[in-house]
Amino acid sequence: MILFWAIGAALAAAALLLLLRPLLARREGEGGGVSRRAANIAIHRDQMRELDADLAAGKVAPAEHQRARAELESRLLEDVDAPERAVPRRSGRGAALLVGIAVPVCALALYFFIGSPRAVDPRADPSADAHAISAGQIEAMVQRLATRLRENPEDAEGWKMLGRSYAALGRFAEAVDAYAKAAVRAPRDADLLADFADALGMVHGGSLQGEPEKLVQRALEIDPNHLKALALAGTVAFHRKDYAAAAGYWQRMLPLVPPASEDARAIRDNVAEASKLAGAPAHAGIRGTVRISPKLKDRIAPGDTVFIYARAAEGPPMPLAVLRRSAGELPIDYALDDSMAMAAGMALSAHPRVVITARVSRSATAKPQPGDLQGASKPVANDAQGVVVVIDAVVP
Repeated sequence: MILFWAIGAALAAAALLLLLRPLLARREGEGGGVSRRAANIAIHRDQMRELDADLAAGKVAPAEHQRARAELESRLLEDVDAPERAVPRRSGRGAALLVGIAVPVCALALYFFIGSPRAVDPRADPSADAHAISAGQIEAMVQRLATRLRENPEDAEGWKMLGRSYAALGRFAEAVDAYAKAAVRAPRDADLLADFADALGMVHGGSLQGEPEKLVQRALEIDPNHLKALALAGTVAFHRKDYAAAAGYWQRMLPLVPPASEDARAIRDNVAEASKLAGAPAHAGIRGTVRISPKLKDRIAPGDTVFIYARAAEGPPMPLAVLRRSAGELPIDYALDDSMAMAAGMALSAHPRVVITARVSRSATAKPQPGDLQGASKPVANDAQGVVVVIDAVVP
């Protein structure tokens, strides 16, 4: 069973890499999503079966049975149609990239709905397929949700869920209509506005120019650190050849993803490409090593978070570049450069001398807390190499 999934995952990843490599660096999938979805569907089947049995036994009235069934279907749709994370899309190829991402996502969803995941398990009971959820049932659930919303049109969350359901089914025009109704009732929902812009872009042939861009900017006004909105805003700028703006939007995504993840690597590649096209000179960055003092070694745990960041020796206190690692990796070889900037216009290369600080945090919060362990370098050039930082002090 495990071997089957491993081989299937490897083949799918290889195919996607070949398809999407010319368009955008591949993003890393989120672990655990498949098993959670399968578990939700299995629980839904059991609850639906018990509900039908109670009706047959006369334990519940038909009206109560219908209400409970509607609630179960609504919860299932909400779990299945959770919003996906966004990655930057380049140039005018947004539609191709969306298709590349949507195909495996939708195929996986349909497999767990229509197919039988347990069929590949030799221990599975063949009779279990009798309760499999069909494509017609999924369509029926979506239709019932649409009907309920016509009766209760002020349910913003319901319209939002309906939009995601239509988008997952590839019915983008209907998704746009549902998102529009949700946006009227929840105009300051950044998640909704970003999803609305994405679906509207699909209706417009993959282009985010015009109204989709306005929706993206509204989302960023509400939440300047919204990951999907930043990705879409960068795509819009890249498409109109405003490469400096694209790099700026994508740089703002870096602190929002795990620094050592495939997502971060892909975003940094995109920032580098946009910066190159914008004519910005490449910055070598700072490299060095972070070590823990022997006297403090017993005070850290492998799961503690290590923040490594650069600040201007003379200038604003805001970090210019940030890297997040695990204490279990100490000693850590690090590299800080412009692609890790915390905000547009706060590039490491813009400040000739900087101080490198490393801090161990048990709470994993960016703000220093009493008891955190910390160390800092002397002021060094912004392209210095071999800068050693020793964590040797306790934050009071």
